[in-house]
Amino acid sequence: MDDLDIIGIDINLVGNKEFSLGYIELKILNDMKSGSDGSLPPKGQRRWIFLLVGVLVVVGLSLWLLKRRPSSEAERIPKVRVAYVDTARVEVYGEYDGSIRARQSVEVTARVEGILEKMLFKEGSYVTKGQTLFVIDPKLYQARVERSQAQLDRAKALLDKAKRDLDRIRPLYTQKAASQLDLDNAEAAVECAEADVEICKVDLLESKITLGYTQVVAPISGYISERMVDVGALVGPGSRSLLATIVRSDTVLIDFPMTSLEYLKSKDRKVNIICNDGSECIDKLPSYVNITLADGSEYPYNGLVDFADPVVDTKTGTFTVRAEMPNPDGCLLPGENTKVKVLLDVVEGAMTIPVVAVREVDNDKYVFVVSADGLVEKRQISVGKLVGDKIVVISGLMAGEMVATDEFDVLFEDEKVIPVNTHINKNSRKSALPSEGRK
Repeated sequence: MDDLDIIGIDINLVGNKEFSLGYIELKILNDMKSGSDGSLPPKGQRRWIFLLVGVLVVVGLSLWLLKRRPSSEAERIPKVRVAYVDTARVEVYGEYDGSIRARQSVEVTARVEGILEKMLFKEGSYVTKGQTLFVIDPKLYQARVERSQAQLDRAKALLDKAKRDLDRIRPLYTQKAASQLDLDNAEAAVECAEADVEICKVDLLESKITLGYTQVVAPISGYISERMVDVGALVGPGSRSLLATIVRSDTVLIDFPMTSLEYLKSKDRKVNIICNDGSECIDKLPSYVNITLADGSEYPYNGLVDFADPVVDTKTGTFTVRAEMPNPDGCLLPGENTKVKVLLDVVEGAMTIPVVAVREVDNDKYVFVVSADGLVEKRQISVGKLVGDKIVVISGLMAGEMVATDEFDVLFEDEKVIPVNTHINKNSRKSALPSEGRK
């Protein structure tokens, strides 16, 4: 070194701020060198130089560590989000696989044999009760009506003659000009003629009814299916008699299986699964039913269970339950499958916590309870049904306690934390809805 050597130490601190110790100039004169050939300074001088550099490094590191030390004890305590143990009215549901069927489904059939002449409806449309749907060739049946009418007229004429004959015989019998036999024969003739008239009336009525069957009308109001036969085909009891099907779907029925144990539990609680009349539901809530549509959305109307099969299937251990569901918009189609949720129980004042607060290890569930002064306690709990984003706590907690909902990696027994976001929602009366896929 011709003039001098410069030794500098720079230390980068947190936040990319540079802390500089400054530069120490160590001027080593040429005459301190051992010789004019540029060799190293004497051994003693080199030792002092290294010692000075080491001192500077130690001082720099000490200052850097002092910079990183928190200014207060509170900055070292982690902040943790917590939630209060809430009490709420919880509705417990059961979820089942159900199928939809029409409230009423009727087959439209041809009751008389003949050629199908007309179809007077649009397939898939709504038809009303009594509306004419099909016309079968009526000529043959009209002729039978006319023949029955003629036979009735003949019978009435014979009855009139028999009555006149009787009117002539009675005076002659009184005058002893006719025998008792003549009188009896005249009276019997009148009675037979009267019977023939009644028979002819019945035949005429039957013929008219049969003629009426040539006009096939809708037995109920509802939506009609496509035609089963074409115009011009022979229909009737001797051939194809099914013409179409009408379904009444403004109200539909939902069938689903339920175990006998679930049914008994619901009756022991505050819910009555079957509520046919008001007397059965004085002390208990009716078990309303809601379903899920094909797109996963919840159907806006609720139904009520109106029937339960009294016989349990020995193979499955379940019995069929039926619910009646309004369908004013016609969006529920018979034959569809759906998910059915049934109210099984109502728990007043149930303790609930966010489900994210629950940890699980080896099937044991626990939470981190945070006291008012921030002290952490790991506590094992027993839980019940999942209701929305919360879970019912059966035991292990008390209403009003705080549980941690995040930062679980910094939570340790008897350590301190700073609880934040302590939104109090105690004694809520709002019912939590069940989550999908839970029973």
